[in-house]
Order: sequence, then C-alpha cells, then structure tokens
Amino acid sequence: MPTELLLTRFLNTLFAAPVDALLAALHLHPANPSAPITNTFAVELMVFFALLLYFLLVRLTLDVEKPAVVQHFAEMTHEFVSGHAESIIGHGSWKFLSFVTVLGLFILLCNLIGLIPGFASPTADVVVPLGCALPVFVYYNYHGIRKNKWRYIKQFLGPVWLLSPLMLPIEIISHLARLLSLTVRLFANMYAGALITLAFFSLVPVGIPLIFMSLHLGVAMLQAFLFMVLALIYLSLAVAEEH
Repeated sequence: MPTELLLTRFLNTLFAAPVDALLAALHLHPANPSAPITNTFAVELMVFFALLLYFLLVRLTLDVEKPAVVQHFAEMTHEFVSGHAESIIGHGSWKFLSFVTVLGLFILLCNLIGLIPGFASPTADVVVPLGCALPVFVYYNYHGIRKNKWRYIKQFLGPVWLLSPLMLPIEIISHLARLLSLTVRLFANMYAGALITLAFFSLVPVGIPLIFMSLHLGVAMLQAFLFMVLALIYLSLAVAEEH
C-alpha cells in the first residue's frame, strides 16, 4: 500500500464519513472505509485548486501597460494553444480554446507533479486518464451533433445506404477506440515513466536517476501535448461541415 500523503490524511480526517456515505449510496465500497480518499484524488484536487488560483491571479493582475509574469505565461499559453487550434480546426476554433487549454494544463500539471519526491503522477492511475478522455469524447460528439445535426449522425451510416447496417457498428467501435486510445496512451506512458524512475532511484540513489527524471519530464510534456492535439483533431473531424 502506498504511503498516505499528509494532504490525503487531512482530507480523510475531514471528509471520510460523507465520502463513505456517498459511495454507499452509489453501491460502491472503498477498500479502506476509514480512508476512502486516495492519494490520486488528493493530488488531483491540489492540481485543480492550483489551476483555479492561477486563473484568478491572471484575471486580477491583467494590465495592458505592465503585464505580470503570470499574464505573460497566460498569453504564451493562449498563443500556443490557439495556434494549434487554428491550424487543425480552422475558422471557429476560438470556441474550443477554453476547454482544450484547461484540459492540457490539467494533464500537464498532473504529469509533472510526479517529479516531486514523495508524489506520484495522478495520470499514472488509469482512472485519471479515463476521466480526462471521457469529457473529450462527450465534448466532440456534442459539438458535432450541435454543428451538423443529422449530417453528423449520418456519417456513422456510411455513404452507401445498403452498407449502413455494417458501417454503423464499425463507426461506433472506431469512436470508442478513440476513447480507449486517449486513455491507454496517457496511462501507459506515465505509469512506465514513473516505474522506471522509481526503479533506478531504488538501485542508484544519486546521478543516473536524474537522467530518467529528465526523460520523465520530456514524456510528461509530450503526452500532455499529444492529448491536447488529439482532442483538437477529434473536434475538427466532428465540426467539419462535410464528412
């Protein structure tokens, strides 16, 4: 059993009883009823509040003449995401920037936090990548239906009506495979990176593990970027006027 973080212990002290009651109402039974809140959830919560604080700071320190450091970082982030969104989706991509930016920053912070000694990346727990992939799946399908209505549903039936009974299950499986792909890619890479770093730290505490930490840093940034780009690609396919 992994060591319980101080934050996790604090949350369990305050909220163990209501969390147990909520899980019982959902017919779920935690492995440890006295501590139903896991390290993964606690770190996710910490990342959530860190992002909330960041966005509040950006909003409160906006200044055209003397922009603060957080504003510079926010502008660079916006330019980075909007540039990729414009190149992938094209006209109207600005409507999706908020969702994609928050998603990308959340995954990036969850990935990077594993570099802090004593912490594990929440994305190395399969539940978190799945929790990020599900909103993307719902979001792009929602906007596809909203933009193209019947035409979006029609793409699942294929161009030839006689083949519709065959194409429908194939298309549904194809879209579900996107959900699986987003989940497994992020989880597998982060889990493998954390495992390798931990293994070398246990064997050689100094020197060599730093190399693997730098590789873990690269993987963390790359996986957040790939997740964001794939979300943009799925959005572009969904909202395209012709399929």
